[in-house]
Amino acid sequence: MKILAVSDEILDRLYNSRVTETYPDVRMLLGCGDLPYEYLEFLVTMYNVPLFYVPGNHDPRFSSNPRAHAEGGVNLDEKVVRVNGLLMAGLGGSNKYNPEGPNQYTQQEMFLRVYRLLPKIFLQTLLRGRRLDILLAHSPPNGIHDDDDQAHRGLHALNFLLRIAKPRFMLHGHTIFYSHNIKNHITNYYQTKVVNIYPFRVMDIDA
Repeated sequence: MKILAVSDEILDRLYNSRVTETYPDVRMLLGCGDLPYEYLEFLVTMYNVPLFYVPGNHDPRFSSNPRAHAEGGVNLDEKVVRVNGLLMAGLGGSNKYNPEGPNQYTQQEMFLRVYRLLPKIFLQTLLRGRRLDILLAHSPPNGIHDDDDQAHRGLHALNFLLRIAKPRFMLHGHTIFYSHNIKNHITNYYQTKVVNIYPFRVMDIDA
C-alpha cells in the first residue's frame, strides 16, 4: 500500500491541485507533526483517503476547538488503530525545551506516556495475532536522527518502546538534515526500520 507521509515543512509540489498526478495511487496519509492543519486538510481532500497524524511541538494542544485538529483526519496520539490492513500507534510531541510550549515532555513524562500506550498496543497485537506495523511519532528516538540542541534531542522512551513493541516501521519528523548532523534517513534499530520523513516521503508498505 502506498503511503504519503509529511512533516514540518509545507511543499509547493504537494500543496497544489496536481498533487494526485505527481504522486498517484496514495492510499493513506500520515502526518508527523508541525504542519498547519489546513495543509493536512488539503491533502485529505485531494486524495480522499484516511489521514492519521500526531501533534508536533509547534502544533496546538488537542481540544474540541476546530483549529486544534485537522478535519477529516484522526489524531493518533496515544491511540492504536487498524486500518487498511495495517496496525498503527501514535505518540506525538518532543523533548521539553520551553516550559510554556505545547506538546513538549521531559524524558520522564514521555516514559509515562509510553506506559499508557503499551497496554493498548499489547491488546491489539494479541487480538490481531501480529506485531505493530507503524509507530507514528514527531520526535526521533535518542541517538537516532536526533541533534545536540535541547529542542531536537531524541526521546529515550521511544527507544524503550521500539525494543518492547517491535514495530516494523517508525516514522518521525522534527529533525532536518543539514551538513554532517545526521548520517542517513533510515536506520535499523532492533527489529524496527526508523524513517525520518522530514519533509515528506512516499512509501510502499505491505499490509
